[in-house]
Amino acid sequence: MFVRNCWYVAAWDEEIPAQGLVSRVLLGEPVLLYRDTQGRAVALEDRCCHRAAPLHLGRQEGDCVRCMYHGLKFDPSGACVEVPGQASVPPRTCVRSYPVVERDRLVWIWMGDAARADAAQIADFFWHDSPEWRMKPGYLHYQANYKLIVDNLLDFTHLAWVHPTTLGTGSAADLKPQIERDTTGNGMLTIRRWYLDDEMPNLHKRVASFSGKVDRWQIYQWSPPALLRMDAGSAPAGTGAPEGHRVPQALQFRHTSIQTPETATTSHYWFCQARNFALDDEAMTEQIYQDVLVAFEEDRRMIEGQQKVMNLVPDRPMVAIGADAGLNQARWLMDRMARNEAAAESP
Repeated sequence: MFVRNCWYVAAWDEEIPAQGLVSRVLLGEPVLLYRDTQGRAVALEDRCCHRAAPLHLGRQEGDCVRCMYHGLKFDPSGACVEVPGQASVPPRTCVRSYPVVERDRLVWIWMGDAARADAAQIADFFWHDSPEWRMKPGYLHYQANYKLIVDNLLDFTHLAWVHPTTLGTGSAADLKPQIERDTTGNGMLTIRRWYLDDEMPNLHKRVASFSGKVDRWQIYQWSPPALLRMDAGSAPAGTGAPEGHRVPQALQFRHTSIQTPETATTSHYWFCQARNFALDDEAMTEQIYQDVLVAFEEDRRMIEGQQKVMNLVPDRPMVAIGADAGLNQARWLMDRMARNEAAAESP
């Protein structure tokens, strides 16, 4: 059902406290997240191997976790180190441990073959903790398959209809994007859209130091199965932004949208909207976060509505239109990853 041999996000760093157990379902598997006494994130199967009790109902003891059903204790490697009432631990008494890497304020997890986990493959989101950028991390839970969210993110034309008062302008429905696919790596898509001499979106107007027509851009870098990095912004029209000139008063944002499947019909969604101006304005940070959240709730209403309809008529195909070029390529890349993984694992 899911591609497993790749890095997924399990949490923002702040979602895993110094003390305490966090339960999360990832790719249909129950996962326990916590920090050891050195502050390092640990991910274990959230299921005691004895009687399948959830470990998040247990307690942390130093670097270990004790199941509070019959007292078995597991270390960060997943090995059982104590069974109350007996001197030895039976063979194969363990739970699965997942490779974890913390980078750019994200907790990344490898749900597949641990021997294949290579931290060098983790995408760069430098704006999450760079002193030159400011953002507030966000999280949403979706009652929808993660692929529907990817479809939405790579579909620019919906901005005019779903977000007319937030992200969109009338030109969003007509402008054709430039789409490039990296054929040397994992198939990353780069999608570029420039809106020249256009209206400024309302979300940009709320924080801009200038007014009037703008040249604005949206440059997406999407990597399968569900990682989106975006460079977006607005500059006063005719000041040279499309030619690469630095425009001091321009608004520049870096956006993150990352999905991790929870089940076939539910998803985790981590996001943020970072900026490189007015860095000390905490009120602006909160305002931008709330504005983006409003727009994302507009998306969620539509996407969860899609899922409900698809649950009722699961065999009804969807008809493609010209605006689907980006999302269709993304679907193809996700399907290719799934096929390659299945072929590698078959006898």
